[in-house]
Amino acid sequence: MRSGFHHEIRERVIQVTEELLAEIPLGPGQVLVMGVSTSEVVGSRIGTDGNDEVATAILEGANHVQVRHGYHLAFQCCEHLNRALVVERDTASVLGLTEVSAVPVYHAGGAMASRAFRGFTKGMLVESIQADAGIDIGETMIGMHLKPVAVPVRPTLRQIGEARVAMARTRPRLIGGARTIYVLDKED
Repeated sequence: MRSGFHHEIRERVIQVTEELLAEIPLGPGQVLVMGVSTSEVVGSRIGTDGNDEVATAILEGANHVQVRHGYHLAFQCCEHLNRALVVERDTASVLGLTEVSAVPVYHAGGAMASRAFRGFTKGMLVESIQADAGIDIGETMIGMHLKPVAVPVRPTLRQIGEARVAMARTRPRLIGGARTIYVLDKED
C-alpha cells in the first residue's frame, strides 16, 4: 500500500461521516450502519482482496466521529454471514438486539467486519438492525439495515480509494392524505 494511504482513507471516512451528520445529526440511541468492501477500496472486485490496513483506517475514522457524537455504530458483514452486523455488546443491550453465533473472518464476514469485531471493546454479531443512517463504501448494499424510508445523501467525496460511496439518512413515513399536516404551526 502506498505511503499515506492509511491516513487518506481515515480522513475521507471522517469527512463523509461529518457530511452525513450535517444532514441527519445523530446522537445517543441512534444508529449509523456502515457497509464496506475493503477490496473495492484497493481497486479489486468486492470479496476478492480484503485488506486489514484499509479496514483499520476506516474503523479509526468511524470511531473518531462516533466518539464525539455518541451514536451507535454497526458494521455489516458480507453475504457469507447473511449480512449480519457487528455491534458493541452495549449497543445490543440498549437497543434490544438479539445476538447470533458467529465470528466474522476474512472469508466469512469480510475484512471490515472482522476488524470491527476485534477492534470493538466487546464486539458481537446481531442479525439485523433498523439504522437511522448509513454509509456504503464499495456498493455492499446496506439498505436492508436502514429504517423503511431512506433518503439519499450525496457526499462531496464520491469515492474512498477506488470504492464508490453512497449515503442515506432516514425519515419517518409520511401517512395520510391531502388534508394531512406534517408540521405543527407555532400558532396552533
